[in-house]
Amino acid sequence: RDRHRPRALGRDDYFSGRRVLVTAGPTQEPIDPVRYVGNRSSGRMGYAIAQAAWRRGADVTLVTGPSTLDHPWGVDVVPVETAQEMFDAVADLVGSADVAVFAAAVSDFRPSDVREKKVKRSEEGDTLSVDFQANPDVARDTRGARKQGSVTVGFALETHDMLEHAQRKLESKGFDLLVANDATEEGAGFGVSTNRVTILGVGHDPEVLPLLSKDEVAERLLDRVSGSTAPEAGGS
Repeated sequence: RDRHRPRALGRDDYFSGRRVLVTAGPTQEPIDPVRYVGNRSSGRMGYAIAQAAWRRGADVTLVTGPSTLDHPWGVDVVPVETAQEMFDAVADLVGSADVAVFAAAVSDFRPSDVREKKVKRSEEGDTLSVDFQANPDVARDTRGARKQGSVTVGFALETHDMLEHAQRKLESKGFDLLVANDATEEGAGFGVSTNRVTILGVGHDPEVLPLLSKDEVAERLLDRVSGSTAPEAGGS
């Protein structure tokens, strides 16, 4: 794809020339050669953010788990499958990112022992036990590698006590902004083209947005990012 293709008229002085890193989609943790543990994330929210940032003039890299979506135009795409692969990619890239958006739905755990052959019911019987171990926390464990003065954005998909959990995540992972939404709410979360989110920021009251398309949520979020205190492009 031609990364120098003319961009939309919405070019943004804040994003022009900046490097933006976005993670998106699910991770898939193999059980055996044909089965995996995953989640229902489509990647649509992260893809929308990556495309919107490119339209505003940024140089964008998208680290994405498996997704059926078309790759955003003009964006460098790094495909990964597992949480460990996503961690490795982010660790390599985050140090040069002026803005990092952690929108992926990363598996917290992976099977401890990946079977070399397909698990057969005829051999296992009516039950199958799988032990799990913790995956790297992609956002937290790469925190020390972030570029000084960069802006970081996290996501929190919750099923209860959304604001409480989101505020804790905002603080514990050192995010500047955090986008929270309720997985149980109709029209929000995985597998749909809309989202209803609340944006939390350090030192600011939560901003509750109405039900919007994920493309519009991406634009609102980037508006908040460009209003954050951050160095000019090229700063250290």
